[in-house]
Amino acid sequence: MKTKIYLLPILFLFFVLFSCKTNHKDIDSKTVQLAQKIIDLEFSESEIDSMLESLNNYRSSYQDIRMIDIGNEVAPRLYFDPRPQGFQCNSQQEDIEWELPRAGEELPEDIEELAFYPVSHLALLIKNRKITSVELTEMYLKRLKKYGDTLQCVVTLTEESALKQAAKADQEIAKGIYRGPLHGIPYGVKDLFAVEDYKTTWGAAPYKNQQIENTATVVNKLEEAGAVLVAKLTLGALAMGDVWFGGVTRNPWDLDQGSSGSSAGSASATAAGLVGFALGTETWGSIVSPSTRCGVTGLRPTFGRVSRSGAMALSWTMDKVGPIARNAYDCALVFDVIRGADEKDPSTTNFPFNYQDNKITDYKVGYLKSYFKEEYRGHGNDSITLDVLKELGVTLHEVELPSDLPVNSLAIILEAEAAAAFDDLTRSNKDDELTAQHQYAWPNTFRSARFIPAVEYIQASRLRDRLIEKFNQVIKEYDIIITPSYGGDQLLMTNLTGNPCVVIPNGFDDEMHPTSISFIGNLYDEAALLNFAKHYQEATKFHQLQPDFFSLGN
Repeated sequence: MKTKIYLLPILFLFFVLFSCKTNHKDIDSKTVQLAQKIIDLEFSESEIDSMLESLNNYRSSYQDIRMIDIGNEVAPRLYFDPRPQGFQCNSQQEDIEWELPRAGEELPEDIEELAFYPVSHLALLIKNRKITSVELTEMYLKRLKKYGDTLQCVVTLTEESALKQAAKADQEIAKGIYRGPLHGIPYGVKDLFAVEDYKTTWGAAPYKNQQIENTATVVNKLEEAGAVLVAKLTLGALAMGDVWFGGVTRNPWDLDQGSSGSSAGSASATAAGLVGFALGTETWGSIVSPSTRCGVTGLRPTFGRVSRSGAMALSWTMDKVGPIARNAYDCALVFDVIRGADEKDPSTTNFPFNYQDNKITDYKVGYLKSYFKEEYRGHGNDSITLDVLKELGVTLHEVELPSDLPVNSLAIILEAEAAAAFDDLTRSNKDDELTAQHQYAWPNTFRSARFIPAVEYIQASRLRDRLIEKFNQVIKEYDIIITPSYGGDQLLMTNLTGNPCVVIPNGFDDEMHPTSISFIGNLYDEAALLNFAKHYQEATKFHQLQPDFFSLGN
């Protein structure tokens, strides 16, 4: 399905219609008088009369633009840069010596126990030829077939190509060619990444037979690293929630509960031991939310750190690609492979990722004290997390985020861009085919967003610039800022500023549902975030727990 992308002039909202059957009657003063209420402005009769010729000319221009097909893969020639004024970053990439653990070097009696092993342990076994990639791939494929329907987390198994990739990995390793810690490791991708010869459904009924004949940059990078793609995993339709055209993706800890989204299948499959790791995307919580719900670790990198070429576009200035895995160290291993500049995605950068195993006390840490005072699910676990960090020697400094800007109002940036990305879906009325049709589902959001004036979109973008500057003044004083994962408006704020975040499990609520804590970092400093999270996880072990239904023997 092809779409059209453009910035809407302010007065477009006066007369845009949502079907292909447009009323071509000239716009008159009465139409403008009614429409001006939508944008909260009031023009005089003479001012309105002066507008009419321009408004009709504008409408003619819109119709001309709509005659040209522009695919979802084409971005506007406007690129978001999250860097504040005067921002400086180390430009020297150092060699990283990824350490594989000694523990777990021997193969367990039942290889299905490996389903919940972290990537680093699996890598050690494969590197030392204790198990083959083919054996590991067959094990994960077996589990995907066994549990995929239960969780409704799989769109497409890539079995044929997976076994070929695994055999190639074994042949290379036997010859002494070792590509690194991901060599031979089976993984899954959210089904908004294109993979040649396989459908790319975007989780949505209008696109369930869509086949894009190219492969996303991140998938190519993982293949070059020797990783083995075993499945394309579910996402909430067009990257919202956990409802897709095949049902609702389930939380492995509670099958009566959805997995949240939109990286629904990526988090669910990882938590249930169906893949070694997975790729997700986030625009506003789509890695943080399902990682929290499913009790796994997720990294939302800095905006522009990872190429989105070959991925469905929802918001060109907010979409980000990141790993979902068993622990922070695994996220670091995956991130090191997928990061970097890509000429196919002009928003990408090539800043270094200098991961080091520093002491947890080496980091200056702030925490959003006012957020932790609020009552919310997981409050007790978050308080314990702060106590654990103090016991580990971390000094916690009270921090407050900027509060003088209307952060939630800036969500119109996402909504306007999403409406443009799926313009053709709205005008064709094929949005009626989407499963979710409630007030806050995409169909209504896309329609409503057509009435966001271009002037207000630009004003919101200007305030976003101010937000970036104010946020940077706070965070630049710290290596890490700790926050409740849904505290205040920080989740939208940091997605707008483009700052990275690591979300990790930190316990369970009274109903035995996982809870999480989030660590926010400076732009391009994923290394500090991931290493800090690694130390916390080594001290707490929540990341090692497994949902009973999917554990060995069930």
